[in-house]
Amino acid sequence: MQTNQTKSGLTPANFSGKVDNKEVKMYVLTNNNGAEVTVINYGGKIVSLSVPDKNGKLTDVVLGHNNLNEYLNSEEPYFGAVCGRTGNRIAKGQFTLDGVTYKLAINNGPNNLHGGLKGFNAVVWDAKQLDNQTLELVYLSNDGEEGFPGNLNVKMIYKLTDDNEFIIDYEATTDKTTIINLTNHSYFNLSGEGDQSVNDHILTMYASNYLPTDDTAIPYGKPETVKGTPFDFTTPHAIGERIEDDFQQLDFGKGYDHTMVLDKKDGECDLAVECYSPKTGIKMDISTTEPGVQIYTGNWMSGNFEGKHGHRYPMRAAVCFETQHFPDSINKPEYPSVILRTGETFKSKSIYAFSVKK
Repeated sequence: MQTNQTKSGLTPANFSGKVDNKEVKMYVLTNNNGAEVTVINYGGKIVSLSVPDKNGKLTDVVLGHNNLNEYLNSEEPYFGAVCGRTGNRIAKGQFTLDGVTYKLAINNGPNNLHGGLKGFNAVVWDAKQLDNQTLELVYLSNDGEEGFPGNLNVKMIYKLTDDNEFIIDYEATTDKTTIINLTNHSYFNLSGEGDQSVNDHILTMYASNYLPTDDTAIPYGKPETVKGTPFDFTTPHAIGERIEDDFQQLDFGKGYDHTMVLDKKDGECDLAVECYSPKTGIKMDISTTEPGVQIYTGNWMSGNFEGKHGHRYPMRAAVCFETQHFPDSINKPEYPSVILRTGETFKSKSIYAFSVKK
């Protein structure tokens, strides 16, 4: 193998460049087991995540691109990215906070999605590699950026442990009351990126309830039981087993694109998701401090463009598990709060643990 390539076959030099007059480059994290994560500081994007399969073969399990230019022009702007200030949707792109109404960009049907026209996925973060296994990413989101109040200081720590865990720690402070809901939007295929479907992946989710939505993906409000619906993953099911069922919620999103309400204590980092590929045996366990996980089954992917290594990514070639607070929380006071005030520190942790199921 050429020394100028990563274990996932990428060339770091192809990810170097300038965006908004700031330097972008690729950072490579490796552990003592030979696993590897590559990250660019444009959008904090996870470009590759390579872990061993049941035969010990290193397998890249996230979708992505070959170079920076492809990321800048991607049909899928959230590949591997951090989404903020508010991941997911805010109804009609507006909210009221302390008596002031804020108007945001409308960039997804009638709603605001993932922070707006230029969310955290599309800005350059200040990056510092602390050691072979740890990357620190910092960003100051100025007061008024994308319509949100307050100067928001955000720090993320990406860490690859020797237990083949990839950990994201989020932290933020503000100088004015604001809202925040951070998540990572990696597109996973545990059979390896380039595999054509995640329908065979076996999924368990520790969520007895989910949030039904209107046809613009805004939750009505109250959680509903998953029992008797295609959203019941409290016992293991293949992702594709019921995805084509005649069920209105699936029709709205062309598949799964919903928040699962986790059966856990708020703030505790508990197991939320177990997913594995029967082809590779690669298993991913996701634990999070967040109250919900948005499951999205790549329903709008087209296969029109080439991703890494010439691979095409058709509909359902990946699944996203976005650990987060609920969509439109700021407009639904009954939901866990996304408000961050001065003097407070927002903290969130998500752990993606990889192993092999024999």
